[in-house]
Parts: sequence; structure tokens; C-alpha cells
Amino acid sequence: MTNPAGDSLLKINNLHVSFRGAEVVHGVSFDIKKGETLALVGESGSGKSVTALSILQLLPYPGAAHAPGSSIRFDGQEVVGADEKTMRKIRGARVGIIFQEPMTSLNPLHSIERQIAESLILHQHLTAAQARARVLELLDLVGLPQLKDRLNAYPHQLSGGQRQRVMIAMALCNNPDLLIADEPTTALDVTVQAQILDLLRDLKTRLNMALLLITHDLSIVEKMADRICVMKNGDIVEQGVTSDVFSAPENDYTKMLLNASPKSLPPATAANITAAPILTATDIRVHFPRDKNFFGKTSSWVRAVDGVSLAAQPGKTIGIVGESGSGKTTLGLALLRLAPLTSGTISFKGKDISAFSRTEMRPLREEMQIVFQDPYGALSPRMSVGEIIGEGLDIHRRDLSQSARDDLVIQALRDVHLDPASRHRYPHEFSGGQRQRIAIARAMVLQPKFMILDEPTSALDVSVQAQIVDLLRELQDKHNLAYIFISHDLRVIRAMAHDLIVMKDGKVIEQGKAADIFAAPQTDYTRTLLEAALNLKARKAA
Repeated sequence: MTNPAGDSLLKINNLHVSFRGAEVVHGVSFDIKKGETLALVGESGSGKSVTALSILQLLPYPGAAHAPGSSIRFDGQEVVGADEKTMRKIRGARVGIIFQEPMTSLNPLHSIERQIAESLILHQHLTAAQARARVLELLDLVGLPQLKDRLNAYPHQLSGGQRQRVMIAMALCNNPDLLIADEPTTALDVTVQAQILDLLRDLKTRLNMALLLITHDLSIVEKMADRICVMKNGDIVEQGVTSDVFSAPENDYTKMLLNASPKSLPPATAANITAAPILTATDIRVHFPRDKNFFGKTSSWVRAVDGVSLAAQPGKTIGIVGESGSGKTTLGLALLRLAPLTSGTISFKGKDISAFSRTEMRPLREEMQIVFQDPYGALSPRMSVGEIIGEGLDIHRRDLSQSARDDLVIQALRDVHLDPASRHRYPHEFSGGQRQRIAIARAMVLQPKFMILDEPTSALDVSVQAQIVDLLRELQDKHNLAYIFISHDLRVIRAMAHDLIVMKDGKVIEQGKAADIFAAPQTDYTRTLLEAALNLKARKAA
């Protein structure tokens, strides 16, 4: 069935979604026309992603169900209850989707080339050579030319931003009529975020593609969307033309979202701390073999971290910023001895741990914790939330009784603003933002002295970001914690960091007091990052 001219490409009417009898989406209705961008916004858990997954019938049926009368029509075709044969013709070919968490959406056993090419071969019946040519074209399209000579790389060998761009390439490979973008720039640094948004806008215009944009970043909505739907607790509380909603919101919840901007976060206060560093790192280098010669000897290296030095003091935060692939996360993993050192020295509480084995490191793990960028990939799907948070207690605090252990788990959940009763549920039952808070609770339950935060707020909506920043500050003051805060969101870094390290291609571009660098950056690269992060509205297309 074809879509009449001017009619809606996608029409959702009275959509209800329930899980095991509990309704989470209540009678949602909206439509999207060809070439139009509709933004679906709201806090974590509001039902945005569940609504989007319903379009492709990707919910865990039959545990998930739609009430009678629920309707989703794509190009005139009803998809609620459609069989798999019908859905296979729609998924990937006519409707593409960019998932929020690329690490869990990409197959860890397949190379990047195979995953991008799979949809091309399936839907367009291309030969292997034709598919490879299209893969190379797509890598250029999404700003990943450096992966052209790494087509055999696997997802775990890429940075978070690179994985997200691979997901975007997969979603765009068949030039879909509708692209569902679920937090498409969450894992991207600010400069690449602008490039991806420009790319999506260009493709939308060139292909007359409709775009359903799901995000908690309202600065992106203002730049990209023609219309906006605001969701809260499974209901659409307001919808309309984006400019009208932003200039004169009618619902109190919409007003709260618009006022809850990361730009309103106050800068980190100056820290007059003279305590000895709890961790020092000198000339850290982490190099990975890239190519080998005929004799099997490494002929070239990826210099992921190349000569970085720092000193983390109790009560202070070191912010590390840079574009995706700059070496931020690899540096953090190396400091915790979770990535192999090529050279350099790491000292923790006066002990040289540079050559410590896994067994020697184990007693130190209680005091050295990390919050990973991808919460879903870091949480075991087979363990309940209570088991996940309490796992470290089982290893490091075996003296605790069961009731004392449960008390600490409950307190950790309260500290991150989650209902303690949720400890009996599993990670897949939570939104992306809620999962990140679970990951933070797991790290904090052992009350560490040194903590690496790898994009801890990237999955959180704007109204929760400020709460998490306040929470991290509170915990730092209470426990005299030393933080290393890795992020591409310089607005959050400015709110957290006392000292700042700017990285590019594994090297330190600029290093010093955060306030000084934000006020007067010394390098062009830093100035470009700050301009992209702190003046997004200035980039808005006319």
C-alpha cells in the first residue's frame, strides 16, 4: 500500500504498551510526515524508547503487549500485530534505527565491516565488493575515515563515539524513509555531535527522509525538530511546533524541562587543597599493535595514550576532555591497571603499582572504582539490581551480615535517587538513565577513595544531570574522594573539575587549572572544543 501525497508517513493512534500487565505507555498519538523531524522528549523512564521500539515491533513480546485499539500505521501499513515477514520488509530497508547504547547493539563477535554490510547484502542483494565500497562510503559519511584500514576491527576496539557512528552508518546504509534516532549523539563529543547533526539534517533534506528524534538534550531539539512531543510517565503532556513550545510552553512539566539546562550548573568552586596525591601517573604510554610485517613483527602502533602525567588529590576532580578516540577512556583504564601499560609509572597511596599482577591489584579495587560509559554493557543482565550493587560487598566485605549488606545496597540506591524496592528488578527493566544511576550506586557502595567517572552523565536527561553532579560533589566532600572525570560534555566538566587535561590523539594538548583554561584557553584545539560545547545555539542553522 502506498502513502497518498501529503499524508502522514507514520501515524500512531491511541498506543498502549504494557509489560506483564503493567501499563507504561497510555494512549499515545502523533504522526510524522515525509521530510519532517519530530522530537520525542522527556525524562528517563517516560516511555520514549518503548514508543519507538513499538514502531518496529521490537519489544519483548509476548511479555509486552498492546491494548486493543492501539494502532501504528507506516505508509498505510498496520504494524501492530504484523507478522515477521511483513516486519522484515520494513526493518532496516524502510525504517532505520540508531539505538541508544551501541556497545550492546553491536555484535561483539563480528567485525565492523561485516555488521554494516549485513543489511546491504540482505536488503539490496549487493555483492561482497559492492558492499565493501558502500561501507567505505558510509564511513566517510559519518566521519570515520580512520576506520577504512581497520574494517576488521571489533566493537570493543573502538571508542564509545566511534561505536555510535558505526551504528549511525548501519541505520543509514539503505537510505530509509524513516530514521528513528534514539539518543543518537549521547556518546559523541561536541565537535562530532555537530557534524552528525549536520549529517542527519542534510540526509533528511536530500532523501526527503522523516526523522523521529528521541533525546533528553533540548539544545539539539531546538536545532533539529520541526515539531515536539513531550512525554511524562507514559503520556504526551504537550505537543506542537518546536518554536512555539520553546517560546511559550503551556505545561508545567515542559517548563521544568526547558529550565533544567546543564548550562545552569554552577562552575566547580576553587579547591585550596594541599594534601598529598593519592594517585600519581608519570609519562603513561599505552600503545597497541596496528600492523605486522611478513615475519609477524609489529610494524606500526596505535599510540592510544602517549606520555600523559597527572596527580589526583583527595577532594579534587581532574577533568579529562577530548574528541572520541583521543585516548581518554584508555588512560582511565590504564590508571586502574585494566589496560596494559607500554611504559610509565603509576603510584597509588605511595605504592608503585605499575607492574602489579591481577592478584596483587585485587585488594586495592575496593578503594579504586570506575563508572563505565555504557551502563547496560557493564551490568549483568542475569543479576538483579541488588545483586549487582552488592557484588563488590560480597568480595571485599565478607564480614557483613545479610541484613547489613542489604542496608548498604538500599542506601546506595537512595543516594542515586532510585527506589530501594527496585533492587529486586533486572537491568533490562530500566531506562538508560536509570541504568547509569545503578552503575554509580555499584561504584559508591564500597566507599572508594579514588574513582574514575567515564561519561557518568551522558545517558542522563538534563533534569537529572544537575542532581548527579550535586550528588557526586556531596560524596566527594563527605568521603574526601579523588575523582578523574572523563567526559565530552564540557558544561558538566566545568561544573565538576578543579583541574583539566585536554587530550588529542593520545597526547596532552593543554593541562592546568580548569577555571584558567575555560577562561583563557591557550590552544586552538581547546578553543574549538569550548566553542562547540558552550555556544551550541550559535551553531544553529538559519
